[in-house]
Order: sequence, then C-alpha cells, then structure tokens
Amino acid sequence: MITASLTTNLIYKEDKPAITLLMETNSTKEIRIVMRKNQEMKEHTAPKPIVVEIFEGEILFGVNNKELQLKKGDLIALDANVPHNLFCEKDAIVRLTISKTDSISRVNDVVS
Repeated sequence: MITASLTTNLIYKEDKPAITLLMETNSTKEIRIVMRKNQEMKEHTAPKPIVVEIFEGEILFGVNNKELQLKKGDLIALDANVPHNLFCEKDAIVRLTISKTDSISRVNDVVS
C-alpha cells in the first residue's frame, strides 16, 4: 500500500509551477503541480498517455488548437505525443498521472 496527499506540504513558487512526485506505483507516477495565477507550462508533449486532474483552482488547457477551461474536479486524458499547454487562471493544485517509464525530470524541464 502507498499513500500520499495532494494538500500536505504545499509550496507555491513565485516564478514557476512547483513539481512534486507524490508516489510511484507499478504502472504510474503521480505528480502534483502547484501553480499560482498567471504561471504557465508552455507547449510540450508526453511520450506516453497522461491524465490531468484539476484538484483545486482553474486552468486554461490548450490542446488541438482549442483552449479548454478546466476547473476543480475536471479531468482530461491525452494520448502520447499530443502537444498541450497550461495557463493558470486561479491558484491551482493539479494532479498529473504519467507512465512509470516517463520521468519526473521531463516534467521539471517543462517548467524550467
């Protein structure tokens, strides 16, 4: 059994989103992304399918030349290699599920 919390030890960075690996299972890595209003993650892709959950706040999620306004409780799943970007409209806690074979360093590179 593995446990983690999306709300414990929150650290908001002033200059960029904060990335934290919460847990690693046999098949996935669960990552928390904490974003302040007006922070962004520029367009990028993931090498495997991902799932994004908005736990708190509001995000403009760009994908396929569309902007989707995602708010608390919304989820979106993307196939591998789909370009997407995030822009925070209201301080947010985002849960990102990536493949175990993907790396957290790749996610950190997106916000660097």
